[in-house]
Amino acid sequence: MYYTSGSTGSPKGVTHAARALWAWRVSAWYWLDLGPEELMWCTADTGWSKAGTSILLGPWSCGAQVLFYNGRFEPQARFELLARHRVTVFCAAATELRRLVAENVSRFDLSALRLAVSAGETVNPEVVKRWRELTGVPLLDGYGQTETLMTVLNYPCLPVRPGSMGKPLPGTAVALITDAGMRARPGEPGELAIRLPHPQVMLGYREEPEKTAAAKVAIEGVEYWRTGDVVRADADGYLFYEGRADDVINSAGYRIGPMEVENALAEHAAVQESAAVASPDPERGEVVKAFVVLRAGFAPSDALARELQEHVKRVTAPYKYPRKIEFVAELPKTASGKLRRRLLRDREFARGG
Repeated sequence: MYYTSGSTGSPKGVTHAARALWAWRVSAWYWLDLGPEELMWCTADTGWSKAGTSILLGPWSCGAQVLFYNGRFEPQARFELLARHRVTVFCAAATELRRLVAENVSRFDLSALRLAVSAGETVNPEVVKRWRELTGVPLLDGYGQTETLMTVLNYPCLPVRPGSMGKPLPGTAVALITDAGMRARPGEPGELAIRLPHPQVMLGYREEPEKTAAAKVAIEGVEYWRTGDVVRADADGYLFYEGRADDVINSAGYRIGPMEVENALAEHAAVQESAAVASPDPERGEVVKAFVVLRAGFAPSDALARELQEHVKRVTAPYKYPRKIEFVAELPKTASGKLRRRLLRDREFARGG
């Protein structure tokens, strides 16, 4: 049993079957590409479900060694350990990677490193690009939940499309469900659902049978697990994360995914990280508000806020830019590093009455 991180409410106990221990190795084959000669380091805590696929059972099932490090997060120390222990596959949360790509690593020998991966919170395309420039190795983003473990991934054998969460894991069938309960067309957003039965999908929430039942839906006579995450697919089957179903911003009839705004902001030199949420507006119903953490050397100002707004307009579309920007020292996150957008959104609506 693992507990969810609580990004959308109180943490819930998630029970898995013994069969899951065998199934979790599939992502170690195709995503991590592990073998007996590898040394894997995943910086997550063993209390999170990530331990199943990337710290213990996944790597060990492939005969790989694993590195444990019990210490505080210090960017330079991360690279020193990668170099000293000759780590070949590195896994870190997006929160860490946003800090790591700002470091100077010229003094470290990273020649053993061949692959980096991330999961838990979507990695911005700009961070993927910077990581490749910094280390010379690819960064493959992946998607999973405590309830399902890793199910949609980028793979070393396939081209990576900027911003994509990848394709379903071999053996995993998915559907995208619109608000009308129909299958979404290519390019149309819909809630990601995983076909059942599936050995990686949980048995249920501990002592919460109603929530377990509510997370399942029948489509054309087939049962699916509802993830609560909104994604879209391109014509080639690559999936793109839009946000949690209740994170999507409805502004003057437009549905705006927070990730698109955050990805655009990440391309600006002044932005370390950001969170885009809905803020109440008397005319549009909701508008986009961005909470922005600046990089060292940049100071908050009205001029910078306007510059960021114009930048987002150019990168995405005029109607998606954050009409409100608030500079903050840090963003609220769960213990596993996930953004708590709901907390920021609720604050906005509380302020607006």
